Amino acid sequence: MGTEQKRGALVIIGGAEDREGELLVLREFIRTAGGVKARIAVMTAATGYPREVGDEYTDIFERLGAESVEVIHTEHRDDSEREDSLRIVKEATGIFFTGGDQMRIVNFIKGTSLDKVIHNRYEEGAVIGGTSAGAAMMPDQMILGGTSVANPSVDAVSIGPGMGFLPGILVDQHFAQRGRLGRLLAALVLEPAVLGLGIDEDTAIIINGDEFEVVGRGAVTVVDETTSTHNNLEGLLKDEPIALCGVQLHILPHGYRFNLKTHLPRFVEKGKG
Repeated sequence: MGTEQKRGALVIIGGAEDREGELLVLREFIRTAGGVKARIAVMTAATGYPREVGDEYTDIFERLGAESVEVIHTEHRDDSEREDSLRIVKEATGIFFTGGDQMRIVNFIKGTSLDKVIHNRYEEGAVIGGTSAGAAMMPDQMILGGTSVANPSVDAVSIGPGMGFLPGILVDQHFAQRGRLGRLLAALVLEPAVLGLGIDEDTAIIINGDEFEVVGRGAVTVVDETTSTHNNLEGLLKDEPIALCGVQLHILPHGYRFNLKTHLPRFVEKGKG
């Protein structure tokens, strides 16, 4: 009898995670990636300070007990063809994308040999983690930027190709702290995604299969666009307000879970699975 290969987990962090105290969110990334047997590849493509950021995460992950931590710097697209980088990813149990600018990740990695190897490792069971820009890049279509607005409008958000780990879903980060509900709603109207996930700072979702669990000090806002009954996008000028009716909203703090297929949240009491 053959065995089906299990795809890896996704650990998607809303940015500004604790890096000095309890390290709750980063601790869960290491635990999910193999604990003391974890072999971590840190991807610094998003940041303009790759050495400093790479050193910081190396120190943290080594302090948490990872078996090995290696940093991959991709400051130019050609760097994504280097054999040493491909080797590191092929051996990694966890691949972590730092914050910065999500367009740098796409520009330097998407469509390269490194991109292919990362996706292969994900399909083989490796954990893909990312914070801030490293969270935004997870879907097949990602939020590039926009403005923090109370009411959504067409010009509140810009969208472009992401890295494709989480199809059909949009992710926004620093969510409550930067008031990004309006731009996430606008993005859901403009892009035919079924769910929008707004992740607060120092908060993560850990996706295993069809379900995610919330970990951290903030909350995750889930916007379910599949229940929508009306929007006024047709004929709308870009600076005019979007009308959106019938969407469902869930606010999920630490310990809550959400099924990505049934679109239903659930709470698991401590000690129960």
